[in-house]
Amino acid sequence: MDFLLIFKAVIIGIVEGITEFLPISSTGHMIIVGNLINFQAPAYRKAYIDMFEVVIQLGAILAIVVLYWKKIRNSLENLAPGKSGFKLWFNILVAFIPSAVIGLLLHKTIEEKLFNAVTVSLALVVGGLLMIFMENKYRRGNTTRSIDDVNVVQAFKIGCFQCLALWPGMSRSASTIMGAWVSGLNTFAAAEFSFFLAIPTMVAASGLSLIKLKISMNSAEIVALIVGFVVSFVVALVVVEKFIKFLQRKPMRIFAIYRILVGIIILVLAFTKVIA
Repeated sequence: MDFLLIFKAVIIGIVEGITEFLPISSTGHMIIVGNLINFQAPAYRKAYIDMFEVVIQLGAILAIVVLYWKKIRNSLENLAPGKSGFKLWFNILVAFIPSAVIGLLLHKTIEEKLFNAVTVSLALVVGGLLMIFMENKYRRGNTTRSIDDVNVVQAFKIGCFQCLALWPGMSRSASTIMGAWVSGLNTFAAAEFSFFLAIPTMVAASGLSLIKLKISMNSAEIVALIVGFVVSFVVALVVVEKFIKFLQRKPMRIFAIYRILVGIIILVLAFTKVIA
């Protein structure tokens, strides 16, 4: 049994669970941490790493389904046209389409050009500065306080902002929350809409990745995959609840400052050849 692989799987699972729904970029952190702990070493096949990252993202999504199950179930029970559930999921679909289309068109280019420490660190810095600007300009006075009150135009704007997250390190959560601020949602509603939008976005991205992957695994890799999934799920459960409580009391500037500092540190490490 490869206990080192399992230990590294726990670390990456923790990173995914913490960062997936915070506005600090899960993809960026997994690239950086994976690089630092040598998770992408030749000893571990690239196809397996790709599958691992997809599966632990599904663990994080399952946490959202569990936490919001009552609201999800209620929306599905009211899915007939004209009812609240239909309106909610139609808006989620509208918000999902822009990044889905652009992601499909540019997927190969993004994978080849933007998945490295330098581009991720730049995205962290740029996204942090943009968050500070957007929060100062748009957060106060927004009147849409529930995702049930979001209209189609607002949903489309949020979806367009989600396209920013195609740049690894920008953060899907940060991008959609900024789009929600611009569209008139308060921070609580912005975060909840971001959580719900994550469900089809991440399931679609994960499904597409899994379809492309053809891989056989040994027992250690299977165990590591299960461990990573469970760790990601449990950590995300805790983090999302804490994040919602945080947003009710404090601004998001602290996440922006964190992003900028981490981005600068990673740039220094990349240019000094500590990480690639």
